[in-house]
Amino acid sequence: MRHIIETGIPKANAPLELAAIANNILYACCVPTLPDGTVETSSFVAQVERTMLNLKQTVEAAGATMDDVFQVQIFLTDKKYFPELNDAYGKFFRAPYPVRATLINGLIVPGADIEILAQADVSRATKR
Repeated sequence: MRHIIETGIPKANAPLELAAIANNILYACCVPTLPDGTVETSSFVAQVERTMLNLKQTVEAAGATMDDVFQVQIFLTDKKYFPELNDAYGKFFRAPYPVRATLINGLIVPGADIEILAQADVSRATKR
């Protein structure tokens, strides 16, 4: 059975959720959505930072921390962004880092050059 997490992050007007827990695993999808519902478009680094802040907010809404994230899948619109991704991403995690895959793909969110899928173990969340 799944439990939907209310993240406080605006979501698209589409049949989707941003985060859910099933079997003590948080499944989250994050894009560079600003608190007003628009997409961060000032720079790619700003998009990574906004997306990672949204991930952090989502993980914390589930009662966990970024240390509980064990897998991250990152979708970029262009491989030229990879070095900037690594620099910004490294500010949000510490070793041992989550398992990560990065894919180059077209994204459906207008103006977004990054989307992140992440999984976190939330089994300790209720024990904190």
